[in-house]
Amino acid sequence: MLICIDDTDNIDVKRGTGQLASLLAEQISDHGWGVCEAVTRHQLLVHPDVPYTSHNSAMCFAAEIAPEYHEQIIRYSGEFLERESAAGSDPGLCVVVPERLTNPGWLIAFGFSAKQEVLSKDYAYAVAAEMGIHLSEHGGRGDGVVGALAGSGLRLSGNDGRFRGKISIASPGETVSVAQICANSYITRVKSRADGRLLQPHELVELGEVVKAVLIDQEAVLLVSPLNSTGNQGAMWRTCSKDEL
Repeated sequence: MLICIDDTDNIDVKRGTGQLASLLAEQISDHGWGVCEAVTRHQLLVHPDVPYTSHNSAMCFAAEIAPEYHEQIIRYSGEFLERESAAGSDPGLCVVVPERLTNPGWLIAFGFSAKQEVLSKDYAYAVAAEMGIHLSEHGGRGDGVVGALAGSGLRLSGNDGRFRGKISIASPGETVSVAQICANSYITRVKSRADGRLLQPHELVELGEVVKAVLIDQEAVLLVSPLNSTGNQGAMWRTCSKDEL
Protein backbone atom coordinates (compact mmCIF):
# COMPACT_ATOMS: atom_id res chain seq x y z
CA MET A 1 0.00 0.00 0.00
CA LEU A 2 0.91 3.66 -0.35
CA ILE A 3 0.53 5.88 2.70
CA CYS A 4 0.68 9.64 2.17
CA ILE A 5 0.27 12.54 4.60
CA ASP A 6 0.22 16.29 4.15
CA ASP A 7 -0.15 19.54 6.11
CA THR A 8 0.82 18.29 9.58
CA ASP A 9 3.04 21.17 10.69
CA ASN A 10 2.94 24.88 11.36
CA ILE A 11 5.49 27.63 10.82
CA ASP A 12 6.66 27.50 14.46
CA VAL A 13 7.16 23.74 14.70
CA LYS A 14 10.49 22.37 13.50
CA ARG A 15 9.24 18.79 13.12
CA GLY A 16 7.91 18.73 9.58
CA THR A 17 5.64 16.40 7.66
CA GLY A 18 8.61 14.42 6.36
CA GLN A 19 9.73 13.60 9.88
CA LEU A 20 6.24 12.49 10.82
CA ALA A 21 5.99 10.27 7.74
CA SER A 22 9.29 8.60 8.62
CA LEU A 23 8.15 8.15 12.23
CA LEU A 24 4.85 6.60 11.09
CA ALA A 25 6.70 4.20 8.79
CA GLU A 26 9.01 3.27 11.65
CA GLN A 27 6.10 2.57 14.00
CA ILE A 28 4.32 0.42 11.40
CA SER A 29 7.48 -1.67 11.12
CA ASP A 30 7.93 -1.79 14.92
CA HIS A 31 4.39 -3.16 15.32
CA GLY A 32 5.26 -5.98 12.95
CA TRP A 33 2.55 -5.00 10.47
CA GLY A 34 4.85 -4.90 7.46
CA VAL A 35 7.97 -3.54 5.80
CA CYS A 36 8.10 0.14 4.80
CA GLU A 37 10.19 1.77 2.10
CA ALA A 38 11.85 5.19 2.30
CA VAL A 39 9.71 8.33 2.28
CA THR A 40 9.50 10.48 -0.85
CA ARG A 41 8.78 14.21 -0.95
CA HIS A 42 6.47 15.44 -3.70
CA GLN A 43 6.39 19.14 -4.57
CA LEU A 44 2.93 20.56 -5.28
CA LEU A 45 1.81 23.93 -6.65
CA VAL A 46 2.88 26.99 -4.67
CA HIS A 47 0.07 29.51 -5.13
CA PRO A 48 -1.68 32.18 -3.01
CA ASP A 49 -4.94 30.20 -3.22
CA VAL A 50 -3.34 27.05 -1.82
CA PRO A 51 -3.03 26.99 1.99
CA TYR A 52 0.34 25.54 3.00
CA THR A 53 2.94 26.01 5.74
CA SER A 54 6.26 26.41 3.94
CA HIS A 55 6.83 24.53 0.67
CA ASN A 56 3.55 22.70 -0.09
CA SER A 57 4.97 19.22 -0.40
CA ALA A 58 3.35 15.88 0.45
CA MET A 59 5.18 12.90 1.94
CA CYS A 60 4.53 9.33 0.86
CA PHE A 61 5.94 5.88 1.48
CA ALA A 62 5.19 2.41 0.18
CA ALA A 63 4.71 -0.54 2.51
CA GLU A 64 4.30 -4.30 2.07
CA ILE A 65 1.36 -5.03 4.37
CA ALA A 66 -0.64 -8.24 4.81
CA PRO A 67 -4.32 -7.65 3.96
CA GLU A 68 -5.51 -8.45 7.48
CA TYR A 69 -3.68 -5.36 8.78
CA HIS A 70 -5.01 -2.85 6.23
CA GLU A 71 -7.90 -1.46 8.28
CA GLN A 72 -5.81 -1.47 11.44
CA ILE A 73 -3.12 0.61 9.76
CA ILE A 74 -5.68 3.11 8.46
CA ARG A 75 -7.07 3.58 11.98
CA TYR A 76 -3.61 3.79 13.51
CA SER A 77 -2.38 6.31 10.94
CA GLY A 78 -5.38 8.58 11.52
CA GLU A 79 -4.91 8.46 15.30
CA PHE A 80 -1.20 9.09 14.80
CA LEU A 81 -1.89 12.28 12.82
CA GLU A 82 -4.37 13.53 15.41
CA ARG A 83 -1.83 12.89 18.15
CA GLU A 84 1.37 14.07 16.49
CA SER A 85 0.36 16.91 14.11
CA ALA A 86 1.10 20.48 15.15
CA ALA A 87 -1.58 22.76 16.55
CA GLY A 88 -3.34 24.71 13.81
CA SER A 89 -2.36 22.30 11.05
CA ASP A 90 -4.83 20.73 8.59
CA PRO A 91 -3.59 17.13 8.25
CA GLY A 92 -4.81 14.75 5.59
CA LEU A 93 -4.26 11.02 5.17
CA CYS A 94 -4.46 8.92 2.02
CA VAL A 95 -4.05 5.14 1.88
CA VAL A 96 -3.98 3.41 -1.51
CA VAL A 97 -3.78 -0.27 -2.40
CA PRO A 98 -2.52 -0.04 -6.00
CA GLU A 99 -3.58 -3.54 -7.01
CA ARG A 100 -7.21 -2.63 -6.23
CA LEU A 101 -7.25 0.37 -8.57
CA THR A 102 -9.14 -0.19 -11.81
CA ASN A 103 -7.83 3.07 -13.29
CA PRO A 104 -4.51 4.02 -11.66
CA GLY A 105 -3.92 6.60 -14.39
CA TRP A 106 -6.69 8.76 -12.91
CA LEU A 107 -4.91 8.95 -9.56
CA ILE A 108 -1.59 9.69 -11.26
CA ALA A 109 -3.23 12.44 -13.33
CA PHE A 110 -4.66 13.98 -10.16
CA GLY A 111 -1.16 14.06 -8.68
CA PHE A 112 0.40 15.83 -11.64
CA SER A 113 -2.55 18.25 -11.85
CA ALA A 114 -1.84 19.28 -8.25
CA LYS A 115 1.61 20.42 -9.35
CA GLN A 116 0.07 22.84 -11.86
CA GLU A 117 -3.37 23.98 -10.67
CA VAL A 118 -5.44 24.67 -7.57
CA LEU A 119 -7.60 21.64 -6.69
CA SER A 120 -10.43 21.53 -4.16
CA LYS A 121 -11.19 19.22 -1.25
CA ASP A 122 -14.51 18.29 -2.82
CA TYR A 123 -12.80 17.18 -6.01
CA ALA A 124 -10.22 15.18 -4.04
CA TYR A 125 -12.95 13.38 -2.10
CA ALA A 126 -14.89 12.68 -5.30
CA VAL A 127 -11.83 11.12 -6.95
CA ALA A 128 -11.04 9.05 -3.85
CA ALA A 129 -14.64 7.81 -3.53
CA GLU A 130 -14.85 6.86 -7.19
CA MET A 131 -11.61 4.89 -6.96
CA GLY A 132 -12.19 3.26 -3.57
CA ILE A 133 -9.26 5.08 -1.96
CA HIS A 134 -9.17 5.91 1.74
CA LEU A 135 -8.96 9.69 2.22
CA SER A 136 -9.55 11.38 5.56
CA GLU A 137 -8.84 14.62 7.43
CA HIS A 138 -7.55 14.69 10.99
CA GLY A 139 -7.68 18.24 12.28
CA GLY A 140 -8.23 21.87 11.36
CA ARG A 141 -9.83 22.45 7.98
CA GLY A 142 -8.49 19.17 6.65
CA ASP A 143 -7.03 20.81 3.55
CA GLY A 144 -4.18 18.30 3.63
CA VAL A 145 -6.41 15.69 1.97
CA VAL A 146 -5.73 17.30 -1.41
CA GLY A 147 -1.98 16.98 -1.04
CA ALA A 148 -2.22 13.51 0.48
CA LEU A 149 -4.19 12.22 -2.51
CA ALA A 150 -1.88 14.00 -4.94
CA GLY A 151 1.25 12.67 -3.26
CA SER A 152 -0.09 9.14 -3.52
CA GLY A 153 -0.62 9.56 -7.23
CA LEU A 154 2.85 11.00 -7.74
CA ARG A 155 4.48 8.16 -5.82
CA LEU A 156 2.42 5.66 -7.79
CA SER A 157 3.69 7.20 -11.04
CA GLY A 158 7.22 6.22 -10.09
CA ASN A 159 8.57 9.39 -11.69
CA ASP A 160 8.30 12.26 -9.23
CA GLY A 161 9.90 13.45 -6.04
CA ARG A 162 13.04 12.90 -4.10
CA PHE A 163 13.70 10.57 -1.20
CA ARG A 164 13.68 12.22 2.20
CA GLY A 165 16.88 12.44 4.22
CA LYS A 166 20.57 12.33 3.51
CA ILE A 167 22.19 9.12 2.32
CA SER A 168 25.37 8.27 4.18
CA ILE A 169 27.82 6.43 1.95
CA ALA A 170 31.14 8.15 2.72
CA SER A 171 32.34 11.59 3.76
CA PRO A 172 31.70 14.61 1.49
CA GLY A 173 34.48 15.01 -1.06
CA GLU A 174 35.37 11.32 -1.09
CA THR A 175 35.31 9.30 -4.30
CA VAL A 176 33.38 6.05 -4.51
CA SER A 177 32.38 3.70 -7.32
CA VAL A 178 28.83 3.21 -8.54
CA ALA A 179 29.05 -0.35 -7.22
CA GLN A 180 29.92 0.94 -3.74
CA ILE A 181 27.05 3.45 -3.83
CA CYS A 182 24.50 0.75 -4.63
CA ALA A 183 25.97 -1.72 -2.14
CA ASN A 184 25.90 0.74 0.77
CA SER A 185 22.50 2.39 0.30
CA TYR A 186 19.02 1.83 -1.08
CA ILE A 187 20.09 3.51 -4.35
CA THR A 188 19.64 1.11 -7.27
CA ARG A 189 20.85 3.24 -10.22
CA VAL A 190 23.23 6.15 -10.84
CA LYS A 191 22.38 8.29 -13.86
CA SER A 192 23.63 11.40 -15.62
CA ARG A 193 21.34 14.34 -14.92
CA ALA A 194 22.03 15.79 -18.38
CA ASP A 195 21.08 12.89 -20.63
CA GLY A 196 19.88 10.07 -18.37
CA ARG A 197 22.83 7.82 -19.22
CA LEU A 198 23.17 4.92 -16.81
CA LEU A 199 26.60 4.81 -15.18
CA GLN A 200 28.44 1.49 -15.02
CA PRO A 201 29.48 -0.15 -11.71
CA HIS A 202 33.18 0.74 -12.11
CA GLU A 203 32.66 4.48 -12.75
CA LEU A 204 33.76 6.87 -10.01
CA VAL A 205 31.66 9.59 -8.37
CA GLU A 206 32.78 12.41 -6.10
CA LEU A 207 30.30 12.88 -3.24
CA GLY A 208 28.91 16.33 -2.46
CA GLU A 209 27.78 17.78 0.86
CA VAL A 210 24.31 16.22 0.55
CA VAL A 211 23.59 12.93 -1.21
CA LYS A 212 19.93 12.46 -2.12
CA ALA A 213 18.10 10.05 -4.39
CA VAL A 214 15.15 10.79 -6.66
CA LEU A 215 12.32 8.52 -7.82
CA ILE A 216 12.70 7.55 -11.49
CA ASP A 217 11.04 4.53 -13.12
CA GLN A 218 10.02 3.22 -9.68
CA GLU A 219 13.64 3.17 -8.48
CA ALA A 220 15.81 5.19 -6.13
CA VAL A 221 18.20 6.93 -8.51
CA LEU A 222 21.26 9.05 -7.73
CA LEU A 223 21.68 11.83 -10.29
CA VAL A 224 25.18 13.05 -11.11
CA SER A 225 26.78 15.72 -13.28
CA PRO A 226 30.11 15.53 -15.15
CA LEU A 227 33.11 17.26 -13.60
CA ASN A 228 34.84 19.93 -15.67
CA SER A 229 38.15 18.24 -14.94
CA THR A 230 39.16 14.92 -13.45
CA GLY A 231 38.36 14.92 -9.75
CA ASN A 232 39.69 13.19 -6.67
CA GLN A 233 41.07 9.69 -7.41
CA GLY A 234 40.10 10.02 -11.06
CA ALA A 235 36.40 10.72 -10.55
CA MET A 236 34.60 11.98 -13.67
CA TRP A 237 31.27 12.67 -11.95
CA ARG A 238 29.90 14.48 -8.89
CA THR A 239 26.57 14.15 -7.11
CA CYS A 240 23.97 16.84 -7.82
CA SER A 241 23.29 19.52 -5.25
CA LYS A 242 19.87 19.92 -3.64
CA ASP A 243 19.17 22.94 -5.85
CA GLU A 244 20.05 20.98 -8.99
CA LEU A 245 17.72 18.18 -7.94
